[in-house]
This record gives sequence, structure tokens and C-alpha cells, in this order.
Amino acid sequence: MQAIWLEDQKLGIRNDISVPKPNPGDALIRVRLAGICSTDLQLVRGYYPFTGILGHEFVGEVVEAPGYPQWDGQRVAGEINIVCGKCSSCMAGRANHCEQRSVLGIKNWHGAFAEYLTLPVENLQRIPGKLSDEAAVFVEPLAAALQIQEQVDIQPSDQVLVVGAGRLGQLIAQSLTLTGCELQVVARHDSQRKLLSERGIMAIGESQIPERSMDIVVDATGAPGGFDLARKAIRPRGTLVVKSTYACDLQLNFSAIVVDEITVIGSRCGPFKPAIQLLENGQIDPRPLVSAQYSLADGLAAIAHAEQSGVMKVLLKCEQITKNCLSGH
Repeated sequence: MQAIWLEDQKLGIRNDISVPKPNPGDALIRVRLAGICSTDLQLVRGYYPFTGILGHEFVGEVVEAPGYPQWDGQRVAGEINIVCGKCSSCMAGRANHCEQRSVLGIKNWHGAFAEYLTLPVENLQRIPGKLSDEAAVFVEPLAAALQIQEQVDIQPSDQVLVVGAGRLGQLIAQSLTLTGCELQVVARHDSQRKLLSERGIMAIGESQIPERSMDIVVDATGAPGGFDLARKAIRPRGTLVVKSTYACDLQLNFSAIVVDEITVIGSRCGPFKPAIQLLENGQIDPRPLVSAQYSLADGLAAIAHAEQSGVMKVLLKCEQITKNCLSGH
């Protein structure tokens, strides 16, 4: 099958990869659409030493799930952490922090920039029939945005700032409007400000950031400079949510964080079912975030496009080109 392969921080299109065979408890999934995420771009830059097929945002169709025929033909999204279910973290209800976990397209598990992938059946979430592929491919990043509300109690009276109005920042902003909080978003590009304005969300420039006054600040930039801006805005005893994966080391003035008694929260994966529900009922519509769509064969051009400043979501249409690929796989 065809796939986008990362090795030694170099990308290539490969056509010599065998269609994966599902292990017991796994499903084989035909990928329909996949989304290019900032984490994918950071992996190319060396964020984590991953070798294999990139990609963790996807919507697909179950080809087969041995022992679980009820999944055959179902359209699905998939939670990205593949866990052991036996370690102390799993037993304590912290499965996303499984000590033995693999992560789709990120750690020890081939990802979604391919014609097919496998995932445990327990990771699958059905996609409602009326939800388009172009919306469903956003389930994973929207779930990540919703994780903030799982970790922080946000009230309508809270002054909240999101630093970064890119792919994830836009979803975070849309999800935070549902809390009724006083929300502002730091946006660099006119296209970002336009998307926010269409949702009734206030966009500001970096020079307009209110210093030491925000109750909750979210860094969604993926850049050390974004953390610095977030730190500038947070009030004493405020909460700073870090929603970024940095490819480089981040230098912090911990003395100032201690003196101001700042709560710093790392935030990663989130709940899929609420994300699907919000997409299904139209409370969040991510489709205006799509900047471009490429075929899998043009995946390197797609990733180059996604790396450009101000570009929102770039999608890969993972049409099947392998002939009779399931015979004897």
C-alpha cells in the first residue's frame, strides 16, 4: 500500500508497505480522510524520534474486525493511545498515560497517512451517518480541545485568553465559547481573525495582550514565544494551560511562577464522544478551517503546504490505489 513514511526526520512516499494485518482485538480500517496536525510537523522537526507512518487524525471505514462483526463496514474515528490495560496507570483510570502505551502515528504504531491502518476495537468511535467526512476528521483535535474543560473549571465570569489562532487554537476557541467565559484570542493573520470574527470571538494582536490580568490562559502556539506571551498575560494565582508540543527545549523562570503561584497544566488527548456530539448537532463546525485537500500521492506537497505560516487544516484523501490488497494480507 501507499503511505507517508518518516525516518531520521526525512519524509518520503512509499508504495512497498504491506497492508497491516489486524491482531486479535484489532480492526483493519480503510482510511478515508486524514488531517495534518501541528504535532505531525513537530515530529518531522524532531519532537520525538519516530520512524514509521505519520498521522493520527482520521476518519475511516472498518474493513474487518475479527471476532467483532458488528464493526464491519462502520465509519469510525479512533482514539490514538493504544494501552496495555494492566499497568498501574491503566488500573488507576489513567489509561492515556499507560506506561506501555503506543500512540497512533507518534510512538510505536503506524499512523493514518496511509491507505489502511489498524487500531484496537476498544479505540473506535462510530461516526453518525449525517456527519460528513470533512467534519468527522476533526474529532480527534476537537476532543483534545475539550480536554481543557475536563481539567479546568471555566466559569462565565472568567477572563480567558487563547494564545495562538491556528488549527488547534481555533477549535479551542470555539469550544470555550460554550462556557460563556469572557474570551479573547491572540491571532497573527487576517485569515485567522476572520474565522474568529465569524464565530463572534474577539481577536487581538500581541501588543494588545493585557498583562497579568487573565484568569486562564491557553498556549496553543507550539512555539516557546507563545508560552512567553501566555506567561505575560496570566494573573497571580491564575491557571496556564499548555496545549503545545515543542520540538525544542523550553526555558522557564520558575521563580516567577512560584512567586505568582501560577498553576501550570499540561493538556493532551480528550473525550471523543462529546466531540462527536458537538459536531453532529452543529454547535461546532470545523469545515471552514480546511485550507486545502490533497491526494495521498501528493502527501509531501500537502505537508509542505501545512507548514506555511497562516495555513489552517490540510487534509489527505487516502483513496485506495493498491489492487487486490486484501487478498492474503
